[in-house]
Amino acid sequence: MTRVYAFVNQKGGVGKTTTTISLAANFADMGQRVLMVDLDPQANATSCLGVDKREVHRGAYEVLIGSSTPMAAILQNEQLGLSLLPSSPNLTGAEVELIDEEGREFRLRNALKDILPSYDYILVDSPPSLGILTLNALVAADGGAIIPVQCEYLALEGLSQLTQTVGRVRSSFNPKLEIRGVVMTMFDGRANLSTQVVEEVRRHFPGKMFSSVIPRSIRLAEAPSHGIPISTYAPSSMGALAYRELAEEILRSDGARIRAKG
Repeated sequence: MTRVYAFVNQKGGVGKTTTTISLAANFADMGQRVLMVDLDPQANATSCLGVDKREVHRGAYEVLIGSSTPMAAILQNEQLGLSLLPSSPNLTGAEVELIDEEGREFRLRNALKDILPSYDYILVDSPPSLGILTLNALVAADGGAIIPVQCEYLALEGLSQLTQTVGRVRSSFNPKLEIRGVVMTMFDGRANLSTQVVEEVRRHFPGKMFSSVIPRSIRLAEAPSHGIPISTYAPSSMGALAYRELAEEILRSDGARIRAKG
């Protein structure tokens, strides 16, 4: 069974794209068939995998408006062994073009139907907003929503609204939608604030916080500029090891078989 996870948080700078890319790369390395969908017009996930967003002529935008099939738009990353449905700045137009379209919330879900058997995991990186693109990600996410939260002041700001949005999407469009888990990012073990934030988020999301915590790391910040995930850029770094641990935690929880790549 294919699991579709949406990575969401309307607050920017929380490590959402880094988390999506890192898990995609680790899942692939553990023998899973992975498709990453970049649904953010900023196209950071696309750029972080070494694809020039200005050269994307078929991608998530064309799939959403119906001018391309996913199969025609998906790119293969042979080095990482995963697939990518790329984004481009054109995706900004989807917010306007789909607003009056019937069934606009189901565009991504319907587009992915035919390719579901080809993948074990589909990871959708959504924009830092709660607009039509994030709504499409949540409607498609039969596996649930994964919420990265940074260990900083005001970490819970906006999370109540996000939780309400998840509830509304579940009631109206996707009865399978749940919060799959909360990932704490940018943790600084030297700062009492980080520990306090973790405890506070744990109280707000009982039983939903992943035990793996992602540390603040210079290597994590450097990796995107090289067009590769942290698992390739600095595989022995604390950030890479933490994401590896998180990937193993999710796969074990899903009952997925971790097998050697290839």
